[in-house]
Amino acid sequence: MEKSVLGLHLPTDPRWVDLAGMSLEEILTDHAYCEQKAATSCISLIQRYSDREALVTELAPIVTEEWGHFRLVLAELQRRGLRLGRQRRDEYVGALSPFEIKGGPEEDKLLDKLLLCALIEARSCERFKRLSEGLDDEYLRGFYRRFMESEAGHYTLFIELALTYVPEEKVRRRWAQWLAHEAAVMATLEVRGDRMH
Repeated sequence: MEKSVLGLHLPTDPRWVDLAGMSLEEILTDHAYCEQKAATSCISLIQRYSDREALVTELAPIVTEEWGHFRLVLAELQRRGLRLGRQRRDEYVGALSPFEIKGGPEEDKLLDKLLLCALIEARSCERFKRLSEGLDDEYLRGFYRRFMESEAGHYTLFIELALTYVPEEKVRRRWAQWLAHEAAVMATLEVRGDRMH
């Protein structure tokens, strides 16, 4: 499987970084909740697939890491005298989710859950890369560089878990479908600096 997040078919609009830089309280708030939701998604996978030893073993430390990321973003908000705002609906994930297989064989449902997580992590990684290169704030560039490196590892982990439980050809085929769907979703979303996705 391709390891690079450059497998995403549609890059982030370059205007997004400038808009995010003008909306630091909003982008940091949204980022904090994204980390929180990543932790709860891993908990949900562990609960649902407790019989899958590799999945449980690999995702348990990710829960801790994602919650640690939430705390890091929260601390950055506080350091800057900014406030953690209210959680808002994630339009990106909301548009991706209907593509997920909900019925049929358990293997297909597990595959889609893992690939959806991989895709969200890949897009997050790509966004963090943009922030690490394009923000005017030198400290925040380094802050997001560290997040970028972490999210890349998470992206590959979800792909590797899919390959643990599902034949490679099936994973490749479905991943290609998810990438095409994600590009179509990205093309329809408004470029907003107050959202991480």
